[in-house]
Amino acid sequence: MTSALKERPLASNALHFAGHALDISRGSLRAGDRDVELRSKSFEVLCYLIENADRLVTKEELIRTVWPNVMATDESLAHCISEVRSALGDDGHSIIRTVPRPGYRFVASVSDGTSGPSGAPATRPRLEAYEGDDKPGGLPLPDRPSIAVLPFQNMSGDPEQEYFADGVVEEIITALSRFSGLFVIARNSSFSYKGHAVDVQRVGRELGVRYVLEGSVRKVAQRVRVTSQLAHAVNRSHLWADRFDGTIDDIFYLQDQIAAKVAGAIAPKLDQAEIERAKHKPTENLGAYDYFLRGMEYSYKNTPETVSEALRLFYKAIELDPEFAAAYGMAASCYMLRKGGGWMSDRGAEIAEAERLAIKAVQLGKGDAVALSRAGNVLAYVVHNVDAGRLFIDRALTLNPNLAFAWYTSGWLEVFAGRPEIALKHLSHFKRVSPLDPLMPMAEAGEAYAHFYAGRYHEAATKSMTWYGLWIRRSVVRVHPAVPMT
Repeated sequence: MTSALKERPLASNALHFAGHALDISRGSLRAGDRDVELRSKSFEVLCYLIENADRLVTKEELIRTVWPNVMATDESLAHCISEVRSALGDDGHSIIRTVPRPGYRFVASVSDGTSGPSGAPATRPRLEAYEGDDKPGGLPLPDRPSIAVLPFQNMSGDPEQEYFADGVVEEIITALSRFSGLFVIARNSSFSYKGHAVDVQRVGRELGVRYVLEGSVRKVAQRVRVTSQLAHAVNRSHLWADRFDGTIDDIFYLQDQIAAKVAGAIAPKLDQAEIERAKHKPTENLGAYDYFLRGMEYSYKNTPETVSEALRLFYKAIELDPEFAAAYGMAASCYMLRKGGGWMSDRGAEIAEAERLAIKAVQLGKGDAVALSRAGNVLAYVVHNVDAGRLFIDRALTLNPNLAFAWYTSGWLEVFAGRPEIALKHLSHFKRVSPLDPLMPMAEAGEAYAHFYAGRYHEAATKSMTWYGLWIRRSVVRVHPAVPMT
C-alpha cells in the first residue's frame, strides 16, 4: 500500500485500464496475470493521475501531493513518470501524455470493473494521507505527525562511548517531545530496537508512527559528528538527511538543530515560538553533563549495583553543577528504585535524602519536565506526599505532553486518589506513547486496580497477570465470587 492511497467503497478492489488493473487493496499494479513492480512513489504518481484522469495535472501539483514535506525536484518526478510508462509497456506514452512545460494528462479509459469503460472511474481512489488502518496488527496513527527516534549507532570505535551516543538520542527525543504538535514515542520503547537490524516499516507498524529517525554518532576527543536520516515508515521513502559537525561544546546546539529540522520536515506549520520553547540547555558544565549521561545509562539497568553507581554519578554531576535540576531529579529517582527493590540500608536517612533531592529538583527545574516528573514521583511514592507529587507531575505534563513516565505515574496516582476513569485514560496514554515499555505489565496492573475500584470486577480480574493483578483477582473473588477467573 502506498503512503497516500485510501479506498472509497468499490464493488471491485481494482481499477481497470488498457489491459492493466490497479489493485487498491494490495497496493499493486497488474498486467494480465502478472504483477508489475513499481516503487512506492511511482505508484503514488500513477494513482494521482488516475484519480484526475483526462485532466491536466501540473508538475507542481504532483510534487506537492506525492512529496508533501520534501523539497523534491522535477528530476524526481520525471524519473517516476518514466518508471510508470515503462511499467505500462508500449502504450505508456500514449496513456500518460506530456503536456509541454505544465505537466501530464492520463487519457486511458478507466473502469471499476462493474460498469463499461468510461473517461473516468465510476468511483475513483482518493489520494490522501495514509492512516495506517490497513496494516494488520499495527497501531493506528495519531491525529498529528508521529515519530520514533531509534538508537543511533556508535561510530566512535570505542564501546565506552555507547553512553554518549545513547544520551544524544535521548536528548533529541526529549527535545522533539516538547513540541505539542508532535506525537513522540518514548525512549523505553524506541530503545527496544537497540542492537537489532530494523525495518522502518515494521517499526512504524509496531509503534504506530508515520516517521522514523535513524543516525550515528562519532565522538573523537573533543570533536563530534552526528548524522541523521528521516524516513517515512509506511512506504520506506527517504525524506531528509543531514550531517552535523562540531566540538563537544556544541552538543546542545547540535541536538536542538536536529530536533528543529526534523520537526520542520514532518510538521512545517510549527511556529518559531514553539521551536524556541523546545530548546533546552540542561547545564553549562559539560563535565557534569557527561556524568549525567553515564548515570542515565546505569540507572536503566536497574540492579542494586547499577543503581548505586548511577547515584554516585548523579552526585558527581551535582558537585560540578549545583544548579543541574535534572541531576537532582534522577538522583532522587535512584532512591525510589532502591526503596522499590528493597535495597535501602538506612531507610529513614535515605527517604530524607530522597525528599531533599526532589525538593531541590523542583526548585531549580520549574521549566524542566524531566526534573519535575522524577521529583513528583519520588515525593508521591517515597515520601508519601501524594498531593505534591501530583502537582509536579501535572506541571511536567503541561511542559511535555509526550512524557511517558509522567503519564504512567499520574495514572497510578489517580488510582490512589479514587478517580479510576482518569487513571484509565492516563495509563492508556502511557501505553500508546510507549507501547513496548518494560513498565507495561505494571501499567496493566494499574488498569486492573482502576476497574476494581470502579466496580467492573470482570475487567479487573482478567486485565493483568502480574503479581498485582493476581492480588486483584483474589480480591475480586472475595467481593464478587460469581465473576469467572478465566
